[in-house]
Amino acid sequence: MHRRRCRAAALALGLAAGLLVPTTVAAPPVAAATPGSKKVIVQLFEWNWASVASECTGTLGPKGYGYVQVSPPQEHVRGNQWWVAYQPVSYRIESRKGTRVQFQSMVNTCHNAGVKVIVDAVVNHMSGQDNGGTGWAGSTFGHYDYPGTYSSQDFHYCGRNGNNDIANYGDRYEVQNCELVNLADLKTESDYVRGRLAAYLNDLLSLGVDGFRLDASKHMPAADIANIRSRLSRSAYLVQEVIYGAGEPIQPTEYTGNGDVHEFRYGKDLARMFNSERLAYLRNFGESWGYLPGGSAVVFTDNHDTQRDGGVLTYRDRGEYALANAFMLAWPYGTPAVMSSYTFSNKDQGPPSDASNRTSNTTCYSGWECEHRWPVIANMVGFANATQGAGVANWYDNGWQHIAFSRAGKGYLTINDEDFAISGRSYYTGLPAGRYCDVIHGTVSNGSCSGPVITVDANGWFPATVNAHDAIAIHIGAKLP
Repeated sequence: MHRRRCRAAALALGLAAGLLVPTTVAAPPVAAATPGSKKVIVQLFEWNWASVASECTGTLGPKGYGYVQVSPPQEHVRGNQWWVAYQPVSYRIESRKGTRVQFQSMVNTCHNAGVKVIVDAVVNHMSGQDNGGTGWAGSTFGHYDYPGTYSSQDFHYCGRNGNNDIANYGDRYEVQNCELVNLADLKTESDYVRGRLAAYLNDLLSLGVDGFRLDASKHMPAADIANIRSRLSRSAYLVQEVIYGAGEPIQPTEYTGNGDVHEFRYGKDLARMFNSERLAYLRNFGESWGYLPGGSAVVFTDNHDTQRDGGVLTYRDRGEYALANAFMLAWPYGTPAVMSSYTFSNKDQGPPSDASNRTSNTTCYSGWECEHRWPVIANMVGFANATQGAGVANWYDNGWQHIAFSRAGKGYLTINDEDFAISGRSYYTGLPAGRYCDVIHGTVSNGSCSGPVITVDANGWFPATVNAHDAIAIHIGAKLP
């Protein structure tokens, strides 16, 4: 029987290979992609606005990230859990992550760094507090009463299951008219509600926002989202959260007419291949697995929900997680979204905060994981940018955990997730002859590479030893003089 991976070995080798957090992190200058061509998203989950702005300038822009997805900016219920941001009480841009002025400054700073801003927009519901209360910015509210915004007639009351909560995901009406864990469900078929939601999104657009991640989209009919989108003051990128469920009546494909849709199966299947099956099976990963069309899918190894629900690789998997992200950033299916999170020990735990629950400034590797800065992940963003539009060619696998492929004429990746090194073989890249920086282990700066240099011969080949649980990646943007 083929040996499964030894996790302790994977961690040790990952550290030795420099796949994870370096002792000190520099952000050397990297040639940015043409403005507008960068597509990799990074989710800076629960970062405050000052920290997002600083990261756009110091890391995201230089490393070639195209978009930063920020957490919900509207006024929310009080508390220290992460999910308080997903319980709005008003549409004031005032939250524990910062003020409206700070938010506006962040958007401007990110734009100046060449990074577009996506807002996680909570538009399906309001709060889930039965007794109401006072929001972060001082607004009073009740479960179905938000003075100046909504009152009781603006919500659904499905009256099933002894309350208003969803119990049966096989019932379309229930999923879209009952409450998601007691969260007051907005009547999005109402003209007033649609107008109010569009006004919130338009306010964000007036501050320069480039797009929205529409939270809980599955719980709203696609036609309601289409109507709200038609009311926007200008074009905006949309990605909708629609979780696939086998046999369920509501499917992600219903929403592709509005914009992109999250492909939740991707991260679970990728984890399964790395953890217990074969990387060789990834040869046709994507639409042929029954996924959304690639041009409509946003993919991720994990996000803030799935890393708490299990079944995916997360920062805790260290070297394996880094390799899975390297594959995602090298593979042409969908738009990749990189997760950047904080350390948590229970599912409800909020971000590092002060005594008043105001989110602390981000200090990477001290409470904040900052996976997007891990060298292999950050450097593979450049690979994704350099290989856009190129198909997969020259696939190789050993039938198990060693794979290799090129992005026709633009890049090449080989991953060895066996428990032993692979040596004594050469790899056909299809790349021009020359010297290339191995961006898994090094960064290009001022024409030199801080890690190993791979030499591709006149016929497009290079010889190499690939260590256990390690990889080699080269691309035309990392070709050395």
